[in-house]
Amino acid sequence: MKKRWLWIALGGVAFVVVMILMLRPEGGETSTLYAQPQRGPFQVTVTTTGELKAKNSVKIYGPGSTRQIHIYQLKIMRLVPEGSVVQKGGFVAELDRSELNTKMSDANLELQKAQSQYEQARLDTSLTLSKERDNQVNLQYSMEEARLRKEQATYEAPSVKRQAEIDYEKAQRALEQAVENYATQVKQGIAKMREVEAELSKAQNMVQMLAEAGQQFTITAPENGMVVYKRDWRGQKLTTGGSVNAWDPVVAELPDLSVMESITYVNEVDIQKINAGQSVEIGLDADPSKKLTGTVTRVANIGEQRPNSDAKVFEVAIEVSEADTTLRPAMTTSNTIVVAEIPEALYIPLETIHTQDTLNFVFVRRGGRLMRQEVSLGLLNENEAIVEAGLDEADRLYLSLPADTTGLPLERLEPNESLASTGSGS
Repeated sequence: MKKRWLWIALGGVAFVVVMILMLRPEGGETSTLYAQPQRGPFQVTVTTTGELKAKNSVKIYGPGSTRQIHIYQLKIMRLVPEGSVVQKGGFVAELDRSELNTKMSDANLELQKAQSQYEQARLDTSLTLSKERDNQVNLQYSMEEARLRKEQATYEAPSVKRQAEIDYEKAQRALEQAVENYATQVKQGIAKMREVEAELSKAQNMVQMLAEAGQQFTITAPENGMVVYKRDWRGQKLTTGGSVNAWDPVVAELPDLSVMESITYVNEVDIQKINAGQSVEIGLDADPSKKLTGTVTRVANIGEQRPNSDAKVFEVAIEVSEADTTLRPAMTTSNTIVVAEIPEALYIPLETIHTQDTLNFVFVRRGGRLMRQEVSLGLLNENEAIVEAGLDEADRLYLSLPADTTGLPLERLEPNESLASTGSGS
């Protein structure tokens, strides 16, 4: 009796196993995931991360004449915190004056030296010319004495008379020569005074330029606004302790927050898709609930290599359409650039598409059987691709490779479908 019940139990178990094997879908498809083609609007987008900045801004400059006084690097000693709202004429920054003070001390010494040389040259010239004038007076007296002797020798012996005439002529020539020499010495004095005056003027100008530059070492705001730190070519902010270049003496900026733009960088693979005028959907990391729109306004023609990256990227500027008082420079944005938009199309997930040589195909289940179907594809985005021929909305597509595809034939498109789809896809 026990054996009979044992055989009945074993038979029942065997029956259940057979039924499970018979009812299980072929190829272990209980875990197979399917997708169906969808019909509706289709967008091709490029998604990037950007940073907000004001499209227009007023630059805050440091001293503009430091190259003339041979100061080329200006260290920032104090700087208002970024984001501070300042009024026109309000304090923004203070630059290090140590090098300026050294140059000012040297310039004052040069000025004193030039003033001393000027005074010495003036006295020397005055003394020399005074002596020459006295000499001319003495020579006039000598000539007058010689003239009198000549007149007195009228009735003397011929030799005495001739000697008196010679003495008079010599005195006359000495006076004439002294007058000519005096004129030359006056010209020499004028030339020397011009030289020392030029040196004195140069020293005075240097002292004046240093004094004027010193007044610019305390930097004030040219307009009302919010202070935003300047960034160098590496993207680093210029803060306290940094240096301002004499060739580009911008210390900070006052942005116009009424018009903002997002500066982003697109890789060299996607840059061919980007053109000015394309619409953009903009999100804020600081406020994910806020959605903004924008337009591509500028696409760089030359790529660059950003810090800590080996890939070449191109700068793209996106102007934000909405004016929002909550927008601030340096906020991070997510930018979805709409490259192409189709009002209605049939599209499938990229995971369902397989490629062999130049053929694109999908694994599809139709009428209870597995098929390998060639498809003609159109535009692609990050997740889906448009199907122009080969599928309809009722098809069930495999999201992963079926368990057994050995010997599975490829269902080719009709020639007219291939030609039509090729033409429309191009």
